Amino acid sequence: MTLTRLREICRAEALPSFAAGQIARWLYVRHAGELDAMTDLSRAARQQLSTRYEARISPPLRTSVSADGTKKYLFGTPDTGYVEAAYIPDGERATLCVSSQVGCRMGCRFCATGRQGLRRSLSAGEIINQIVAIPESARLTNIVFMGMGEPLDNYDNVLAAIEILTAPWGMAWSPTRITLSTAGVTPRLEQLLEETKVHIAVSLHNPFHEERAEIMPIERAYPVRELAAMLRRHDFSGQRRLSFEYILMEGLNDTPAHIRELRRLLNGLKCRINIIRFHRIPDSPYFSPPRPQMEAFRDALTAGGIHTTIRASRGEDIQAACGLLSTAEAMKRAARDGSAGTRAEEVGAEKDGAAQTEP
Repeated sequence: MTLTRLREICRAEALPSFAAGQIARWLYVRHAGELDAMTDLSRAARQQLSTRYEARISPPLRTSVSADGTKKYLFGTPDTGYVEAAYIPDGERATLCVSSQVGCRMGCRFCATGRQGLRRSLSAGEIINQIVAIPESARLTNIVFMGMGEPLDNYDNVLAAIEILTAPWGMAWSPTRITLSTAGVTPRLEQLLEETKVHIAVSLHNPFHEERAEIMPIERAYPVRELAAMLRRHDFSGQRRLSFEYILMEGLNDTPAHIRELRRLLNGLKCRINIIRFHRIPDSPYFSPPRPQMEAFRDALTAGGIHTTIRASRGEDIQAACGLLSTAEAMKRAARDGSAGTRAEEVGAEKDGAAQTEP
């Protein structure tokens, strides 16, 4: 809950207004796991609040560990849904890739999450829980909204989570430590640019309208050319960073024509392109070109004035790399076994195979 919501609760419960700030500190600075831990509230206030509310941190149900040090955490939701978050250590940098929805309705053809469809959006609390519930929480340097779901399809809860992360009364992070990735929900993205200062990453993947629409249905509703025109109206000359994610797929989006069109599309924008190797998902017709071709594509864009990098793949062996997050199997087991006991079975299965999946 944001400070505004906590103040509303305190008014409704006839508690002093300063109690909202006390509760916020317990939730977002001290990470209290129960209301009774909030000892600077009176016992009567704690008992009164406990009749309607609870403070709870829900630990991950399962941890998978990659050979490269990446960790994937599986979280359950009250309705027996599941989401995944990926922890990526890299020297002094420690990034957590968080999810914003159970599944996704964008339907991108190259993404495992999109195959699940959308079950529901996460609450702000379920988003923040991914951050505070992992063992590495205190070591995190960056948060990226690049996990399951389209963040701008869950705008209000994502905005509340960003407020909790960045507000002085909350976790007091600099917005420059946060990046939000979107497939391009243009009206919501413009709203986000006005209401926050977080970095933006746009999933581009093809500069041509019809070709992009074939792999990203959102292009029909929000053409990338209109998205680029909107972005030109905003200032990216300061600390805020704008990047475009580009999964390179051989024969689909890797030709000289694509390079020329990318230059035209992004002309005048202060941005970078992150090239990503395609990570295979079952029954997918796509695959990435060899590394030398990826480097040639990168160099041609850089020579054309667009700073371009090839992003290193992390966690592919545990299905934690870009485009691979999927809880479809966990949902199938839940549907087959029924909700009762399913989560205990998840944890038990991991303990049986602890050498492979637990640190």
